[in-house]
Amino acid sequence: MLKLIETFSGIGAQAQALKNINADFKTVATADWEIGAIYAYDIIHNGPQYLEPYRHHTKDSLVDALQRFNLSNDGKKPLTEKSLRAMSTNQLKRILAAINRSNNLIDINTIHANELPSGDILTYSFPCQDLSAARFWHSGTMGSGIDRDANNRSTLLWQVERILKEYLEIDRKLPRFLLMENVSDILSYQNIDNFNEWQAFLRKLGYVNKVSTLDARNFRVPQSRVRTYMLSVYVGNEKEKVKVEDYLYGNDLELIQLPDSKVNEIGNYLRLDYSIDKYREEAISSTPRFTESREKIYKNNPILAIDDVPQNGIFARTITTKQDRNPNSGIIEYKNNSLVDWNTHYRNLTPRECFLLMGFNERQYDDLMRSNVSVREGKRMLADTKLIKLAGNSIVVPVLEAIFKQVVDLNEMLGN
Repeated sequence: MLKLIETFSGIGAQAQALKNINADFKTVATADWEIGAIYAYDIIHNGPQYLEPYRHHTKDSLVDALQRFNLSNDGKKPLTEKSLRAMSTNQLKRILAAINRSNNLIDINTIHANELPSGDILTYSFPCQDLSAARFWHSGTMGSGIDRDANNRSTLLWQVERILKEYLEIDRKLPRFLLMENVSDILSYQNIDNFNEWQAFLRKLGYVNKVSTLDARNFRVPQSRVRTYMLSVYVGNEKEKVKVEDYLYGNDLELIQLPDSKVNEIGNYLRLDYSIDKYREEAISSTPRFTESREKIYKNNPILAIDDVPQNGIFARTITTKQDRNPNSGIIEYKNNSLVDWNTHYRNLTPRECFLLMGFNERQYDDLMRSNVSVREGKRMLADTKLIKLAGNSIVVPVLEAIFKQVVDLNEMLGN
């Protein structure tokens, strides 16, 4: 059985991919500090929560328990005690249960090798915000990349280096497989020297690295999302190194180039039947008021459907952490079937559609919605904006499926 340690775990795309290919695996630890991701991961992968074991907790005891962790509500800054106390007791119970059920170690900065369970696969999709060109598009500022002294979210990569060094210091077996995913700006001239340094460090430890820049469309998903992955395989000797290199370069995923006609139709991912109440309600919630700035969204983004007719052959742009902005992933145009009077032109993608375009299935999304309970009047555990952010920060599952099929092959080839 392969044991998975999923750092920067988000909503668990890696675990989902391994499930989808029927791999013999178990997730032994996760790590993410953002409470929305922690909760969504738990429901998606562990099912509805059973809170009876937490019945004796008071708000004070829950705050005391959660204060031990460096949690965040937005993925940018830590939660204060005051912020925790502002939450309902029900919300605090659910966060604590999610941490416990997923063995979430929370903060990569405080994780040490001697605290990690034994693992065969360690994944590290570290934050991309300070690498991504999209940052400049939306904010007009460039990030500082992965310079060691930049003290930004993307430099959390070097915490993975620290942990791997600790494996050596305590004479502990390194994970056989490491998997990185990030924006392709990691290969840009601003970042390539640091990325090359990272690869050299892994080679020195005994890993063979295979870097692949992959488009989700080549894995049948109608979303033009290009990301860079690096699979690192630990080899014990020169013979194993040659075998692994021969396999990886003989089965190069970058060589997969599907014609547009082989990509799944966008209509499979859109929910346009508004006679179904949940789809209609979600579509209405995703229809913003039509303003001057939103007129630009309407005019400048791909039309994925008109009323209830999908525009098959059209691809969504990258699912990002926001849909109500320009540019976005694409819109559904209203011609003869507008749902509201405040915008008769278009709607954005719904959170459900974003999850589907990232490779999660509808049953999982419905399970998540059933557990998306109200924690106070007008506030749920996961707001629509949070759900879209979680989808945008995730990884396209079918791409990971292809990579993990190689992991399974290589694990069998190398043996114990």
